[in-house]
Amino acid sequence: MRVSKVLQAFWRYPQGVGLSLLALCEELKHAVQSLTRAYQPKAFRTLASIILALVFTATSCTQKKRPLKGETTFQKELNAFYKDASTSPLKKKDLKTFEGLDFFKYDSSYVVTAKLKRTPDSEWFNMKTTTQRVSEERVYGILYFELHGKQHQLNIYQGKDAVVEGDDYLFLPFLDETNGLESYGGGRYIDANIPEGDSIIIDFNSAYNPYCAYNDKYSCPIVPRENYLKTRVEAGVKAFEKH
Repeated sequence: MRVSKVLQAFWRYPQGVGLSLLALCEELKHAVQSLTRAYQPKAFRTLASIILALVFTATSCTQKKRPLKGETTFQKELNAFYKDASTSPLKKKDLKTFEGLDFFKYDSSYVVTAKLKRTPDSEWFNMKTTTQRVSEERVYGILYFELHGKQHQLNIYQGKDAVVEGDDYLFLPFLDETNGLESYGGGRYIDANIPEGDSIIIDFNSAYNPYCAYNDKYSCPIVPRENYLKTRVEAGVKAFEKH
């Protein structure tokens, strides 16, 4: 029944039910028309008209969907993730006004090929987080690379959960000299996967903030001090301005 469908969609909105805002408005319009045809009393028709007017006003039915911000696919996908109420780590008050994350301008010089020195005998340790929780990790290997004419190295980590699940995910957290200024003070993360060979491409343009940068209810791994880069990494996500 059309009315039932509309009510289900209305109460779940804006978490997303497959109906766009315009589609929802259209369904509501048809539902009210069906109700007014089924019930003749003038009072009911008046009430239905008022409800329809209120819904149209509140949801701005004629407003077109805004395009997602972002220069690259990574930026657009990250903005889409943060804009979606069902996946976003943002607080409700920040989600209401969210238009897109701030990024450094894409710079291909921040895409580097790093030599991977595996450390198969490294021991598991408890990586501290922003809460009492600990994350069981080990140093999967050491990455050696050149960035803007200078040599650097970073530890790349493997979580025990990933090993148990047979996942090839690797975790690359880092700190740099933009932290607390243009970027989040607690550092940023980059996702990687176990390579077949002895090198990994690091794209600092894909560096993102831990959820704790947006919402303190999350428990986030604290970047180890040995992963501090003594340089400015002007790539990836910038600091978030909370409301």
